[in-house]
Amino acid sequence: MGKSTPSKAPRVLTGRTVLFMLLGFFGVVIGVNVIMARYAVSTFAGVETESSYKAGLAFKAEHAAAEQQAARHWGVSVDLKTTEGDIRTVAVRVVDAAGKPLSDLVPDGRLAHPTDARRDVVLELAPLGDGRYRASAPAGPGQWDLVIDFSQGAQRMFRSRNRVQLP
Repeated sequence: MGKSTPSKAPRVLTGRTVLFMLLGFFGVVIGVNVIMARYAVSTFAGVETESSYKAGLAFKAEHAAAEQQAARHWGVSVDLKTTEGDIRTVAVRVVDAAGKPLSDLVPDGRLAHPTDARRDVVLELAPLGDGRYRASAPAGPGQWDLVIDFSQGAQRMFRSRNRVQLP
C-alpha cells in the first residue's frame, strides 16, 4: 500500500477577498488613467487646426490648386541663408515655363514652426525685379517649414512648403 499525503483544505473565497480584489483592480485602472491623462495634458502643445471639418472641405480645393500649379511648370528657386546671429535671409526667383521672370506676383512667406503656431515668423518678401524677391527675419535654430506663396489678384498661383533645419 502506498502512502497517502494529507490533502490541503481548499481555499475559501470570502466576500472580503472579492472586495479586496475588486478594489485592487479598479485602483490599478484609475492609477494608470491618471498617469496617462497627466502626460497627455502636459505634452500637448495646442490645436493646429481649429476646425477639422472645414479643413476636410478645403482639401479638394487644395488638390485642384496643386494640379493647376503643376500644369504651369514654373521654376522657383529659393536660397535660405543665415546672415548674422539668428537673422535668416530668403531669396526667391520665379520664372515661367519659358524661363521668363515673373515680377508681377504678390509674394507671401513665413517660417512656420512645426509644433507651435505661436512661434511662426512672417517673411515680408519684397520684389526686387527680374522675378526676384527677398526677405530677412529673425528665427531661432531648429526645424521649420518654409512656406512661400505667390498670388495674382485673389488667386494663389504657387505654393511651396519645405521642411528646413536652421543652425
